[in-house]
Amino acid sequence: MEKILRQEKLREWVDTLDDCEVYAPAFADSVWNFARVEAGTDIDLSHTNTIGSVKAFTFPQREVFFRFEKKDGVPVLTPTLPDPKPTVVFGVRPCDGRGMPRNDTVFGLSRHPASRDTSPSLDVEKEFEDPYYWARRNKLTLVGLACNQPHSPNCFCQSVGGSPHSEEGLDILMTDLGDRFHVKGVTAKGVEAMERGRDAFDAVCDADQTEVEKVHERSHSYPQRPIGDLDAISDALRESFDSPLWADMAQHCIGCGICTFLCPTCHCFDINDEVISPTTGEGERVRTWDNCQFPDFTMHTSGHNPRGDLGSRLRQRVNHKFLYFVENHKTQQCTGCGRCITECPVGIDIVAVLERVGQS
Repeated sequence: MEKILRQEKLREWVDTLDDCEVYAPAFADSVWNFARVEAGTDIDLSHTNTIGSVKAFTFPQREVFFRFEKKDGVPVLTPTLPDPKPTVVFGVRPCDGRGMPRNDTVFGLSRHPASRDTSPSLDVEKEFEDPYYWARRNKLTLVGLACNQPHSPNCFCQSVGGSPHSEEGLDILMTDLGDRFHVKGVTAKGVEAMERGRDAFDAVCDADQTEVEKVHERSHSYPQRPIGDLDAISDALRESFDSPLWADMAQHCIGCGICTFLCPTCHCFDINDEVISPTTGEGERVRTWDNCQFPDFTMHTSGHNPRGDLGSRLRQRVNHKFLYFVENHKTQQCTGCGRCITECPVGIDIVAVLERVGQS
């Protein structure tokens, strides 16, 4: 399904989703980030890219697996499997959209679903399934917004096989045509969301189709950070495991972990039991984001740490994106959003790291 949506009709469409939780980029504290939209009048798609990715909608920073307590001396477990309202997120950039199928793979799909309809379904064959992730994922509709031009000098989506107007992982792709949007339903969930607001849309004419094609073509003309042959990069990383380059490139790293927390595809987590009341034995089993850039991430109970230095931890982050994930899932994990470069307080640049490794 392809339609035209006048800018002034966007709010009307959003208001038809009144039984959903709707989110869109909002500007606060000097950054764009996703925020709850209470009404169509609150929505603003003039953003660049959000500082945080959409992964938190399916993989929150903290979530409770179950609660426990003792009753009459007997342990009692109370499940806390989420049952969210349907959620629609507007303004998702294609780099974030491409991150979602990669996370789907990690949390339950048996193969990377890039070549098929990426609308999630529990009917898809899985090797395993994370029920907490999929309870949210199956209620999530992602409305993408194509990038007519790069929003940061650190964007490199095309260098990792993406596109400023990629549909991968999205349910709907919107393209800004100035006074109107071209809106394409990519999945069944996306078409359903468009059908609900059918009165807000107009038909696509030949002139509209020609213009959207020109906008998409022009978006490829802007320079992006080049990486080179991705297969050659994987080979170079494999051969550089013991290279002194890693220690050299990590000299300035402070181990803050901002690179992985903001990344749309980093997914490492820790699980802990948090006691609320020692008297009653009441508490919660909690999953929280973890970070391969932290020394405790690989700390053994013996005190041995196989990645005890910053260089080995930088190597792990880069290798996971461009080597290990490729070996396991046949695609790069990085989607080229550039957040890790933009937000690094000491200027570590993953594209420059790959360039140095390739030259070594």
